[in-house]
Amino acid sequence: MEHLRINKERLLDRIKTLSKVGRNDEGQLVRLALTDEDKAGRDLLKSWFESLGLIVQLDQFGNMFATWQTDENKDQKPLMIGSHIDSVIDAGIYDGVLGVLSGLEVVETLKENHFKSPRPITIVAFTNEEGVRFPPSMLGSLVYSGDLNIDKALDTIGMDGMRMGDELERIGYKGDNEPGFIKPEWYLELHIEQGPILEKENVQIGAVYNLQGNSRREIIFTGEANHAGSTPNYLRKDPMQAFAYFSSRLYNYINDNKLATVATIGSIQLEPNAATIIPSKVTFTLDMRSPEDEGFNEAQEFVRGLLKEIEAQGEIGVKATEFAIFEPVVFDEMLGDTITESARDLNLTVKRMISGAGHDAQMINRIAPSAMIFVPSKDGVSHNPLEYTSDEEIDDGANVLLKTSMNLLSKK
Repeated sequence: MEHLRINKERLLDRIKTLSKVGRNDEGQLVRLALTDEDKAGRDLLKSWFESLGLIVQLDQFGNMFATWQTDENKDQKPLMIGSHIDSVIDAGIYDGVLGVLSGLEVVETLKENHFKSPRPITIVAFTNEEGVRFPPSMLGSLVYSGDLNIDKALDTIGMDGMRMGDELERIGYKGDNEPGFIKPEWYLELHIEQGPILEKENVQIGAVYNLQGNSRREIIFTGEANHAGSTPNYLRKDPMQAFAYFSSRLYNYINDNKLATVATIGSIQLEPNAATIIPSKVTFTLDMRSPEDEGFNEAQEFVRGLLKEIEAQGEIGVKATEFAIFEPVVFDEMLGDTITESARDLNLTVKRMISGAGHDAQMINRIAPSAMIFVPSKDGVSHNPLEYTSDEEIDDGANVLLKTSMNLLSKK
């Protein structure tokens, strides 16, 4: 079975079929977590699992598991393969989906070729990876790893005002199993890169050894609205001045200290948002990422200190909400090496690389050795209907996943 390959057309057909689930009236793909559209996607996925005779299970957070096992290997810890099927608003068709459906394709390929696996293989689709409706992202894998209390997570209120636990029960996907009930031996995740590096360097496969740390905050500065012309500077309580001070200090600190950290203020709202009125309130988001523990933690402390400094001046109110802080991750070296060797065995070019985006693998890495396989994204575009990975690149990635799985299972 050394030259076994996945069924390319079958995998592509499933990706295309799932891509039709969750389209709105404008044709946009909007399969947000725990919506009716997400339920329809889950129902389709479940039907594919059951058609192969896999053992389908849910945990109490709605994470979906499908296991191929035999009487001979059922007592062994499984190889787990997966990702997610929830999407952003106006999404592409590959993000997350590729990892779940390629896992299904690996199992079907091995099963139909009578591969005698010494371990079970479990496919997983984690709940709410995107975090669009219920922030923050990666809640399902975070709960599964034991790093977030499930009751707290189920009480999460979505952007539409709905409670997560209520919506999970409404769509019928709240299970009985405790999060973490399946303990994997290893975890693998195939994913589109969501960045431009592989395409620009003309490399076919990324073996992901590291994943950037990520923090997300909402920060609110409050002051006093007043007339733009008749209020002198010394009498102003202008939160935009605080914002300008904060942002310039942060960017200069990162650049002057040559930190690997990147900071993004991606959203800002002013109230009352009028050209001739000093704003009374500035609300903005801050996303910070770094592949290095030292630079990541240093930047977090700088932000906290800067906010305390502004608040201590007494003119501007400060409220900062830390939605999530995920430390940088170093994936299992043996798994990364196995991915690299598998790609080379298939005569594919491969690059060791860092993931700039967050993934479920970074959470599962806390409870089991984990690693990721990347395939190219055209122009680095993702979270967008223009997201594109060629059929050949999908085939390459899925075959590297198959080869890696077989090489791992041969270790017993």
